[in-house]
This record gives sequence, C-alpha cells and structure tokens, in this order.
Amino acid sequence: MSQDVRLPTGEHGRVPGHFVYIVECSDGTLYTGYARDVLRRIAMHNEGRGAKYTRGRGPVRLLYVESYADQGAALRRERAIKRLTHAQKLRLVATYQDPRGTA
Repeated sequence: MSQDVRLPTGEHGRVPGHFVYIVECSDGTLYTGYARDVLRRIAMHNEGRGAKYTRGRGPVRLLYVESYADQGAALRRERAIKRLTHAQKLRLVATYQDPRGTA
C-alpha cells in the first residue's frame, strides 16, 4: 500500500475527537485500533509501546482513519472493522478519502 494518511489539525496541532484507524505493519498485516490522538498512538506503535500485536511488527504505517464525535460510536466501529476479512479491510482502505479533500 502506498497511501499515506494526513489528519486535519485542530488547536495546538492536536486533532480532537475519537478515531478508528488501520495501520499496515512491516510484515504486511493490518491492525485496527481506537485512539483519541492518532499521531501519538502511531508513534507509540512504532516505539514498541503500542498494542501487543504491533510489537515486533513495526514500523507501522497509517492507512485509514475515521473520526467520531463520541467514544461509543468509535468503539462500535472498531469492533465492526476488526470483524472484516483482510481483503475487506483493504477494500475499505482503497475507498479512503483524505479528510482535507485531497487523495
């Protein structure tokens, strides 16, 4: 996958909200997660301090992000995405539109 995701920034450079994201690990596997601060979470994954699954599979690369106003909706979506097959997740990533309107 060659797509890089850019996030819109809010006040003080932080992106407000609740996010569901998909990263590609260095071994080609995909990991789906939830975060309040996606960029910080990606940095944690890449430092080996993120999810147990991504440890030893870094560096990870952000492929997909969805934003939600509340935590409950984001966590429900995370669960739904985690149930998708690898191929279905790749199709979802392929449909991604940059939140700033640039692909």
